[in-house]
Amino acid sequence: MNDFLRSDVMIAFAVMAAVTVASRLGGYWLMGYVTVTPRVRRMLDALPGSIIVAAALPVAVNGGPVVMFAIVAALLVTIIGRNDFIAVITGMAVAALARALGIAG
Repeated sequence: MNDFLRSDVMIAFAVMAAVTVASRLGGYWLMGYVTVTPRVRRMLDALPGSIIVAAALPVAVNGGPVVMFAIVAALLVTIIGRNDFIAVITGMAVAALARALGIAG
């Protein structure tokens, strides 16, 4: 039997999906009780960048020069263009290009 289709793996996927949906719905439900003051608005506006940093930092620390170069490129695009999505795409493209050119790291 294929390891991917084992029942314990499928149960794990189902539980992870359920937890993800529950946390998102719970967040919307809880935010219904929060008064959005200017301070809360600033915090909410800062969240996307904070999440990207939290996801990228461990990779940057352990990833080597290619990863650091890709993160610097993404950071520059973020500062110049103010578009997180384009910055992520830029970082991925820089890393892929560097690896395709055989740059180690």
